[in-house]
Amino acid sequence: MIDHQVRVHPSADRLPREEQLAWKLAAVATGTQDAPDLDAEASEMVINRIIDNASVAVASLRRRPVAVARAQAAGHPAAPGASAFGLPAGTTLSPEWAAWANGTAVRELDFHDTYLAADYSHPGDNIPPLLAVAQHTGRSGADLLRGITAAYEIHVALVKGICLHAHRIDHVAHLSAATAGGIGAMLRLDTETVYQAVQQAVHTTTATRQSRKGEISSWKAFAPAFAGKVAIEAVDRAMRGEGSPSPIYEGEDGFLAWMLDGPEASYTVSLPEPGEARRAILDTYTKEHSAEYQAQAIIDLARGLREKTGPLEKVRSIVLHTSHHTHHVIGSGSGDPQKYDPTASRETLDHSVPYIFAVALEDGGWHHERSYAPERAQRPETVALWGKISTVEDPEWTRRYHDPDPARRAFGGRAVITLEDGTVVEDELAVADAHPAGARPFDRAGYTAKFRTLTDGIVTPADQDSFLRSAARLAELDTDGLAGLFPVVDTDAVAAYDASLPKGLF
Repeated sequence: MIDHQVRVHPSADRLPREEQLAWKLAAVATGTQDAPDLDAEASEMVINRIIDNASVAVASLRRRPVAVARAQAAGHPAAPGASAFGLPAGTTLSPEWAAWANGTAVRELDFHDTYLAADYSHPGDNIPPLLAVAQHTGRSGADLLRGITAAYEIHVALVKGICLHAHRIDHVAHLSAATAGGIGAMLRLDTETVYQAVQQAVHTTTATRQSRKGEISSWKAFAPAFAGKVAIEAVDRAMRGEGSPSPIYEGEDGFLAWMLDGPEASYTVSLPEPGEARRAILDTYTKEHSAEYQAQAIIDLARGLREKTGPLEKVRSIVLHTSHHTHHVIGSGSGDPQKYDPTASRETLDHSVPYIFAVALEDGGWHHERSYAPERAQRPETVALWGKISTVEDPEWTRRYHDPDPARRAFGGRAVITLEDGTVVEDELAVADAHPAGARPFDRAGYTAKFRTLTDGIVTPADQDSFLRSAARLAELDTDGLAGLFPVVDTDAVAAYDASLPKGLF
């Protein structure tokens, strides 16, 4: 890997393109064209993540935000076009609108892959726009594989090197850069074109984190889909010869100077050397539970503590000792009263670790729908227990959260449960059971089981098998074969749900 120093430059410096971060990201993307064969482990993980995305997308088809995105997209048919989850086979949409529909479906349940470092990310959000462009432009499964691998490489590098959250900038700004790069790699575009697309994508997807603060709305699901849609449009403009704000990262009125650390900003972004294998996807991990990633280990911790606490009405208090990120983003350190509100939205409860720990402790598990149901959140005994749970930042857990060694990095915490008689029950868990370093790391069998569970009753067993065969043969698929990456569902049931919603402009 090569460490690249990134800092703000005055316009008078006329910073050469080759020294700009956007150019270096573009070079990583275009460098995949001359690289040796893709890493075998990374390629297998791409297949796993395609399976994972399809699992959560199908499970969300009859949820309102997903239906809204699908209805908006359906107003933009195109040929050749791209497929959308939940629409009849053979229906094709303009690729940027297919990416909008599919990206929202993948993100809605907050149940796919994650990478946490200096910032947060869901790298699987790159897959819907790349798949849409691959279909529309007649690319093969091997082309798609190359593009996804490049997108993950760029995304992970940015998340490691540049923190957006500290300045309350939403993490999709890194996503759009990665998607533009991944599309460039897949289409074998030149570095100049990808450079312009990356800059345009970053410029137009910079937004605040209010979408993940306080009363969290459905925009949390739409935000990455919007980034993918904009990235496709940015690539299209760049391919037509149009330029972009430059240098987008280092400029004196640019991203670093005014959105992040200011004129004195300096960051280190590590990118692969020419010819180096693209393996960043192997640093990422998926979710066993439909909740914010920093709650994954907390759910597993609660499952383990359930038999040790006795009657939960005897609990006096529960304190979760955890990292700065967990305490301030999904814990009581956020200062959000909504995190203790029984009438809060699903999106808000998903970002409330006190609620999540209470339910997991009571139920001994987590379900992507039942655990968020209004009647579940408003159960009196749950509300009582929930109000006794708080979080505190522990410097040691913060240090472990940022450990440079992925094998030692920790995203969990320590629970201290004090009972009414003064008895203290405590335990800790560093990483979720499904994490690569956890008790039951996800493998192909785990992804397959998740797919079958989430699509049960929506996709027939025969069609489940057909999808899984297509995904496993990704590198061998031709353009027509890419349609097999969309499981066949009961579109009549989906259409009936769609018809029940209010109409918009399209």
